[in-house]
Amino acid sequence: METLPLYREEFVAGAVPLLKDVFIPRILRQDLSDPGDVTNRLAAFRGNRMAKSMVEMAFWDLLAKSQNRPLCQLLGGDRDQIPVGVSLGIQKSFSETRDQIQKHLDQGYQRVKLKIKPGWDVDLIRDVRGAFPNAVLTVDANSCYTLEDLPVLQELDRYGLDYIEQPLAYDDLIDHSKIQARLNTPICLDESILSAEDVRKALEIGAGRVINIKVGRVGGHLEAIRIHDLAHSKGVPVWCGGMLESGIGRAHNIHLATLANFSKPGDTSSSSRYWHRDIILESLEASQGWMPVPKGPGIGVHVDWEFLKSSTVYRELIRP
Repeated sequence: METLPLYREEFVAGAVPLLKDVFIPRILRQDLSDPGDVTNRLAAFRGNRMAKSMVEMAFWDLLAKSQNRPLCQLLGGDRDQIPVGVSLGIQKSFSETRDQIQKHLDQGYQRVKLKIKPGWDVDLIRDVRGAFPNAVLTVDANSCYTLEDLPVLQELDRYGLDYIEQPLAYDDLIDHSKIQARLNTPICLDESILSAEDVRKALEIGAGRVINIKVGRVGGHLEAIRIHDLAHSKGVPVWCGGMLESGIGRAHNIHLATLANFSKPGDTSSSSRYWHRDIILESLEASQGWMPVPKGPGIGVHVDWEFLKSSTVYRELIRP
């Protein structure tokens, strides 16, 4: 979750008091038999899906551990490894971008996603596609474009991209449908999708052809599964997005991505790309484009309590 509301409307400073004073007290010492009970107890409160997901996902982990089963089995997945890609930010030059792509292709990553923005788009992709004619490439616009930029997006059609991620506003579906109708390249919806109901509406109006599922953004695993199943029934592929998670969140993402319709490589690349040292004892590292699913009960990883203690800047004890 962001320290400022730059992705969606939630951010850490707003989530902490909500978790402490409202969400967590409503579930402590309650008779909760399945994740739906958690969702129902928090359903009266609007929005705040990332804060809700923290509570719901922790329950999934505890439930799986109580049954001595890996989380992926409870979620409905059956893989022991998942395909992963890599997401690259905007570099200083085209040559640096090519160097980063080559580095990660050499490591076996199965898809390279490049961030784009107005003025850093068509020329970049033309250059990159010329250097890597067979690479699976996608672009992520992070809502930088408008309907007026349709000619630019249509120009990207020439370069065999697997999809263009969230080109228009973070809360839009209607304008995405107008753009998708005039593009050959699939649009992948990210920020616009908060629920299975959003997916239903998006697919009915043709707003996109690929869905990025970020479990925190949609409120937890239960809603993520609903989105996965709905997209699967419509023949629409999904993939697991990332939010710079530490090892706990990364393990949750890996287990979720074992479901059948996660058919495109996700953003769950090696932890060492982001952290000098993670807060878990296990190493979550991809090998030749495949991320092993952590073994053992629950999410299959264990907190490095000594390191976490040395890194902690704030601690809160919550009682019912």
